[in-house]
Amino acid sequence: MTTRTLPNIILTGTPGTGKTTHALLLAERCPELKHLSINDIVKDQSCHEGWDEEYQSWIVDEDKLLDAIEDQVKQGGWIIDWHACDLFPKSWVDLVVVLRAGTEVLFDRLTKRNYPEVKLQENLDSEIMDVLIQEARDSYDDEIVVELQSGDADELEANVERIEAWLEQWKKDNQN
Repeated sequence: MTTRTLPNIILTGTPGTGKTTHALLLAERCPELKHLSINDIVKDQSCHEGWDEEYQSWIVDEDKLLDAIEDQVKQGGWIIDWHACDLFPKSWVDLVVVLRAGTEVLFDRLTKRNYPEVKLQENLDSEIMDVLIQEARDSYDDEIVVELQSGDADELEANVERIEAWLEQWKKDNQN
């Protein structure tokens, strides 16, 4: 049982599955929750070891990242938006939502972002091989891991409504 008055929710999934879109809509509808973009923290607080030219991305220093967010996340009320989840301690996390999308959808979305070919292929392979859902299942208790499809606007809406309902139930179950 947590002592937090609000839960922490991780939105994870292959790049292009809609993590940030989901997080922003959820934060808009549930103003008691705050959006925590790990990509922004990595850049803004220099939680990295430099830039990878081949992948066109930062090389994340996970220890520095966790140190940067620990105090605020432990208080609760965060929607954590990132493509990985296994580095976050179990004690910080109340729900892990793994967003999924078909490879055709991901290909289109990542191509529009101008992903380098090697990064595009690696992310498509990750989705095909169920890497992120397996990572979530290996890192957290089964009852807090949820897999949701995120291929279109209708699924986005249904997913956010489902998370909102979960949040309301969590608040009832954790009243002090």
